[in-house]
Amino acid sequence: MSNIPKIVILGAGYGGVLTALRLQKELNYNEADVTLVNKHDYHYFTTHLHMPAAGTDKTENARVSISKLIDEFKIDFVKSTVVQIRTQDKKVILEDGTLSYDYLVIGLGGEPETFGIPGMLEHAMNIRSINSVRLIREHIEYQFARYKREPHRTDFLNFVVGGAGFTGIEFVGELSDRLPELAKQNDVDPSLVKLYNIEAAPSALPGFDPELVEYAMNVLTKKGVTFRIGTAIKECTADGVIVGEGEEIKAATVIWAAGVRGNRLIEEAGIETMRGRVKVDESLRVPSHDNIYVVGDNSLMFNEEGRPFPPTAQIAMQQGVTCAHNLVASIRNQPLKKFEFKNKGTVASLGKGEAVGLAFGKKYKGGVAALLKKAIDIRYLYIIGGIPLVVRKGKFL
Repeated sequence: MSNIPKIVILGAGYGGVLTALRLQKELNYNEADVTLVNKHDYHYFTTHLHMPAAGTDKTENARVSISKLIDEFKIDFVKSTVVQIRTQDKKVILEDGTLSYDYLVIGLGGEPETFGIPGMLEHAMNIRSINSVRLIREHIEYQFARYKREPHRTDFLNFVVGGAGFTGIEFVGELSDRLPELAKQNDVDPSLVKLYNIEAAPSALPGFDPELVEYAMNVLTKKGVTFRIGTAIKECTADGVIVGEGEEIKAATVIWAAGVRGNRLIEEAGIETMRGRVKVDESLRVPSHDNIYVVGDNSLMFNEEGRPFPPTAQIAMQQGVTCAHNLVASIRNQPLKKFEFKNKGTVASLGKGEAVGLAFGKKYKGGVAALLKKAIDIRYLYIIGGIPLVVRKGKFL
C-alpha cells in the first residue's frame, strides 16, 4: 500500500493551474500523487472572455488544452464535474467516480452573484465560461436578424450591460466596437442600436483612479455607450430591466457583469463561508481544516485596510504559487509561507487600441495602456506555457 500523500486540485482556473504547475516544478518524482480535476479539458483565460463574447475574437483564442500545460508523468488530469466534497472522510465525489485525498486545493471558480435581484438568474446572461460567451455572441448576432424580420421591434437592438466594474467596462468596450459592424452587415441604421451600461455604485470602475475612470467613460461615451451610473437595476424581465424608481429599459439582451460569489459546493461541504467564499488563514488554509487550501474566487482575504481583495486573476495566480509552496512544505514538514499579495498593477481595456491602467506607480491611458494590457496577457501565457504558448497564442491577445 502506497504511503505517498495524495493532493487533489479542484478546478483549472488561474489558481488551480498555477498550483499544479508549481507542484510539477517543485515536487520530486513519487513525492506526492497530484490529481487535477476540471470539468473541461481546457483552461480558459477569464480576462479575455469579453472579446469572444462581443464577437471581436474567436473563442479558441481564449483557451488552451490542459494537456499542453501539464507534465502527465507528474500530474494526473481527470476531466469530470465535482458533485460533492466530503471533508469528514477526505473524499471528493465526482459525477463518475470518487477521489480520496490527504491534501485538497479548492479552486472551483465563482458563480454569478445577483444580489437577489428578481429575474436576473432567469433572464440575463453571464460572461463566465467559454460556453456562456458563445451563447452571448450568437444571441447578439441573432437580434439583428430578428429586427430585420420585425422592424417595429427596436428593443431587439437595445443591449443592457449590468455592472461597470472591470468585466462590464471591458465587455462594453468590445461591444461598442462590434455593434456598428453588425449594423452595417445587416443593413441596419446604426442610430437605432443602443448600448446601456448600468451601475449601482456612484462611479464606473468603483475604487479605480478617478482621472482614469473619467477618461474611460469619455472614450466609451464617444463610442455610443449610454451610462447610467448610481442607478440600481431593480428587476430583470423577459422584456428588459426595471431601474431606479420604476423606469423600464426595454431590451432583448441583458448581460449581467456585476458580481461574483463563491461556490455552493463549499457551503454544502460544511465549510464556513461568506457569500460562498472561505475566509482563509494567512497560509491559504481553511481555518477548521489544515489540509484544505482555497484559492481564487473561492477564497476571501482582506488587505491592511480590512477590505476584501477583489477576485482577480492576478491574486489567484499569486495564491497558486504560495499554495503549491505550502503543500510541498507540509509534505516535507517545513514551515509554511504567509501569503502576501503584491499588486503588479491593473489595466482595463476599452476596445480596440484603448485602455486605462495603473502600473509601476504610474497612470496609463490610450494606446500605451492597451500595449501594457497585451504585455500582461503575454506574460501570463509565458508563465503557464513558456515561449511555445506565447508564439501560438500571443498574437491573438
